[in-house]
Amino acid sequence: MESESNNKVSNGLDGSTGAESMARRGNTCELILRVVALALTVAAAIVLGVDKQTKVVPIQIAPTLPTVNIAAQAKWHYLSALVYAVVANIIASIYAAISIVIMLGSRRGKSSTRLGQMVGVADLLMVGLLFSANGAALAIGLMGYKGNSHVRWNKVCNVFDKFCDQVAVSILLSLLAALAFTASVAITLLKFHKRFASKS
Repeated sequence: MESESNNKVSNGLDGSTGAESMARRGNTCELILRVVALALTVAAAIVLGVDKQTKVVPIQIAPTLPTVNIAAQAKWHYLSALVYAVVANIIASIYAAISIVIMLGSRRGKSSTRLGQMVGVADLLMVGLLFSANGAALAIGLMGYKGNSHVRWNKVCNVFDKFCDQVAVSILLSLLAALAFTASVAITLLKFHKRFASKS
């Protein structure tokens, strides 16, 4: 009777089974974050990749001449910052899919510390890639919304409103994906801290 209660204590709060269940919960959380990051990066790439708008814009060549209506187009690949954002989200989504496969494979077999470290470093690279791409897209987006009088760039989002709104949605989705990868990095660091703390 006493040995059974001792076994329950050792397998419960302070035993190896409790640590294993915490590790399993951490792995499940990390897997969910990766699936969320995959969905968000794919959505961000699609939303920006199909973004285009055509508007008829009145243009006056000279003050004495009448205005001429010209059909103007706004497409994502006209701006290098948006091309970078689409490519960065595609790279991040491919990586998220690969990391999900790696995580599911390591659940069946024994998880490697070196593999976990490589995935953690790759997560950090994805965080940097997505934040830099979003920063570039956000900078050009603000230029579109407000313009820049110093270099005489007119704002265009008052004309191409749908195009600019779609860019904003894509940036928001990509930022959420970057935060999901950041949370995944935090979980990985916490797992390694607990692993090395238990060994010492």
